[in-house]
Amino acid sequence: MAQDGAGLGMDTPQKQRRSTVLTAYFMIYVVWGSTYFFIGEALKYLPTYVLGGVRFTTAGLILLFYARCRGEQIFNRLMMRISVPCGMIMLFADMTAIMLAQRYIPSSLEAVLASSTLIWTTLFNVRRWRHNFSNFRVPLGLVGGLIGVVLLYLHELSLPDSRGDIGVLIFLGGMIAWSLGSLFIKYYASAAESLNAWSGTGWQMFAAGISFLVVAGCSGEEPHWSAIPWQGWAHVVYLVVFGSICAYTSYVWLLKVRPATEVATHAYANPLVAILLGACFGGEEILITQWVGLAIILASLVLINGRHKQEKGRLKV
Repeated sequence: MAQDGAGLGMDTPQKQRRSTVLTAYFMIYVVWGSTYFFIGEALKYLPTYVLGGVRFTTAGLILLFYARCRGEQIFNRLMMRISVPCGMIMLFADMTAIMLAQRYIPSSLEAVLASSTLIWTTLFNVRRWRHNFSNFRVPLGLVGGLIGVVLLYLHELSLPDSRGDIGVLIFLGGMIAWSLGSLFIKYYASAAESLNAWSGTGWQMFAAGISFLVVAGCSGEEPHWSAIPWQGWAHVVYLVVFGSICAYTSYVWLLKVRPATEVATHAYANPLVAILLGACFGGEEILITQWVGLAIILASLVLINGRHKQEKGRLKV
């Protein structure tokens, strides 16, 4: 999560740095997990692409304004050449794939497929193969976590229709785009912006937001702005502030300071959080298979994060 340089430099006290990392993980584990609910609620009042455009354009402009106030060079050409494509790949392509896939496959199957992000990130992260596969922890955690997610949604899964394979391919394409974009940020964006820069993340969101608005205009989406109640705008505000500014900036920052496989464990944690929130606030019952799935996911997260325990407190690039 982006912070002032004085707070996150290499000479930062270990305790403070650990607290910042834990806060960032809370954002991508818990807050990001909660955005699924708020996206569903916001879509009751706003068309799909309009919602994406409003959300990411607003968040991007806020971050760019804040970055300018901090004295950052927000129109740095090298940084923009990296950040704009990242936003197009990670935010626009990924979210578009999720929305298009819902025409062919149920959301429960999407939740299971989304957990594959961690697997793709680990497989594509060639630089870390020797580390990640040097013992049993990471492979066992990857397989165990995927099994746990399947158990979470086992009672909801149904055979897709005759076009279900199309939806699966579209959705997996979005997950692969997200994984590749994440690794690009980790290994290349860091060279174009400082550790605590906000402008790069701001351009990612702004580029994605403009792309959504262009598609919304081309597809003829025309929301009735005056008919949107305050509840609809409240959901949008939550997505802008917590889902984008807080959670996504936390994700980008963590990619710069922690191993990519460790950061990608949010793909297993988010379904876990969604199930728990549904049980606590939605009155949903947690079945025995789901309890087993929750336990397996937690154990898998411990295995994967434990593999990186020796790196704790050190910046990784």
